[in-house]
Amino acid sequence: MKETEYLEIIKKELSDSSLIGDDCAFLPNDTTKNSGLFITQDSLVENIHFKLSTITPYQLGKKSVNVNLSDLASACAQPLYITISLSLPDSLGREFVREFYKGVNDVCTACNIKVAGGDLTGADRLYISICAIGKKTSKYNISRKNAKYDDIVVTTGFHGDSAGGLELLNKGIKADNSLIRAHLEPEAQLQKSGILSKAADFDFAMMDTSDGLADALYKISNDSAVSVEIDFDTVPVSKELKKLFPETYKSLVMWGGEDYQLLFCIRPEIYKKLDKKQFFKIGRITKPEGKNVVKIKDGEKLYIINKEVFDQKSFKHFGEK
Repeated sequence: MKETEYLEIIKKELSDSSLIGDDCAFLPNDTTKNSGLFITQDSLVENIHFKLSTITPYQLGKKSVNVNLSDLASACAQPLYITISLSLPDSLGREFVREFYKGVNDVCTACNIKVAGGDLTGADRLYISICAIGKKTSKYNISRKNAKYDDIVVTTGFHGDSAGGLELLNKGIKADNSLIRAHLEPEAQLQKSGILSKAADFDFAMMDTSDGLADALYKISNDSAVSVEIDFDTVPVSKELKKLFPETYKSLVMWGGEDYQLLFCIRPEIYKKLDKKQFFKIGRITKPEGKNVVKIKDGEKLYIINKEVFDQKSFKHFGEK
């Protein structure tokens, strides 16, 4: 089964599924919807999301936290606490746990976050599950459902680097390389999220690109009931990715995932306030012509991402075909 099918089953079985949808659930203060907490949870499973042969325990600790902080960044939330559940095989032992938590601590110290508990259990391989809690910083609502006609589509940085780094690692290449660093040591875009939170003066759509740029574009299009037009030439792509993957870099950019950049849709007047060296306009929101689609202009070519293309190419959490 596909992840979306599991989610539909879960929603139907719950008497209230109103908090399910975005990467972060917002728990409003009882007295005002302008304050409250965001909560998110992600799990990383050995040999599905990472290989211990290609990442150090320290790097894994940092990455595990940043994966969750990225979801908070996509909601313009200020991180406060995390809880960590580790399921460990006996073969890993004390040194692994020590180095893993050094990585966790370095991220938490830099972001002023506290580890508020968790759980430790034995397992046949390594499972990491982190819950992150943050507080609302914007008085406006942020959801992938908020894209509106004539919004500008903006992103925060390079796409495809992490996927390129993974391909290098899978080929046995472990050199100090910007693509490998992007894959092993991603950083949540909390600072840029804070800038956007102060600049925006209305509800807007945003999510991160953890499952790929095309994935995020399609989900915003689908959930907001709009179409999206993107000019591929304006998407930030590193010189290193083009150099090492000249034939396949475009696919890595669109479908690779794990770049943890922000993708958001805002009014043109707000974009004028933003630093163009940090925030990159890549397209616009258009009215749907029948079904909601994402149109990617690449020179003289035009590619369409509809439900069928999305189902075929998006990240498969359960190995579905």
